[in-house]
Amino acid sequence: MKGNRLFTLACCGLGLMAFSQLLIAGMALAVRVEEGRQVKIIERKVEKLVPIRISVPVPNDLSAEPVAKAEPILPPVPEPEELVTPAIADPRSELLVTEARKARIAGDMGAAIVKLEEALGESPGDPTVLYELGMVHEMMGVYEKAADYYEQVFQLGVSGAGNLYEAAAAKLRDGFEQPGDMRGKLALGRVRIFNDAKAAGGQRVVLTVPVQKAPGQEVETPELQMEVLFFNKTDKGVIVPLASEEEAWAQHSWVSMPFDWAGGEESLRVNYQIPRRDEQTTHLFGELSYYGQVVTLKYKGEVLDVQAWPRDLAARIGQTAPAGDQSGDLPEFLDQDILPPNFDPDIPLLNPLLDE
Repeated sequence: MKGNRLFTLACCGLGLMAFSQLLIAGMALAVRVEEGRQVKIIERKVEKLVPIRISVPVPNDLSAEPVAKAEPILPPVPEPEELVTPAIADPRSELLVTEARKARIAGDMGAAIVKLEEALGESPGDPTVLYELGMVHEMMGVYEKAADYYEQVFQLGVSGAGNLYEAAAAKLRDGFEQPGDMRGKLALGRVRIFNDAKAAGGQRVVLTVPVQKAPGQEVETPELQMEVLFFNKTDKGVIVPLASEEEAWAQHSWVSMPFDWAGGEESLRVNYQIPRRDEQTTHLFGELSYYGQVVTLKYKGEVLDVQAWPRDLAARIGQTAPAGDQSGDLPEFLDQDILPPNFDPDIPLLNPLLDE
């Protein structure tokens, strides 16, 4: 009997334990279901986006190409100033230098030196006076004295001597060129003659005298000298040169200045007109007409080339061209029908107008 009671108590204890476990499992399941029904709110920090307005210009023509970005405008770069010859401060010294140049070109070196030394006494250290003294002594062949004057100009520098500084430096660097060294490098071209015997105011002749330079040859423009001597013929057949009082009949002008030697040539234009004479003057001295001319090219006072037309005129002045080929020195005579289209015989000393 006692054994049955123990068995019954054991069964009751096991049943109670099973019931307890079922109760705990049910309660846990209920809690989990309840938690799943609750709404969870999760807070997160989100950066706020701020809209920015950007103005974009709209072109009128939507099909047009987009406009390129404008380049910044930079200030212009100043060009280097061109060197010039300093002006002579003293007016009397300037006059003396001008007279000395005329004497030098005429070949009177003694008079040129006297005037330049007087100018130097009144304007000591003036670069123009010093350079002119150098040129005169160079032409006289006194090269040591010439180099001394050029050295004084060189020592003045660019600020004191301007473009004469470069000229003096070239003299000291390259040595002294003899006038005869230009022979064959500088010559007269074929002279063109336009003769208008029926011009208003009297017979008129227009000469175009080319001066040709060898390629690569440097020419000192102030040392280039042209002489044109006209000859007339009287109604009695006498050939006479242009008299001193008749020099105003001839006007000279270079076609282009300053020289650039485009094509290796520069041209001198000479307008020569013999005014009509009244009956009394014609009765006393006769009528004059153009006969010809002698053109002489000089460089640093030395004759480089001579062209005479007609050829016998060269003998009349005792001047002949240096030895060489003289086959191409015959002039070219121009008619009204073959004149250049931009040549105006009424204003031959003016540069031709350019086409618009």
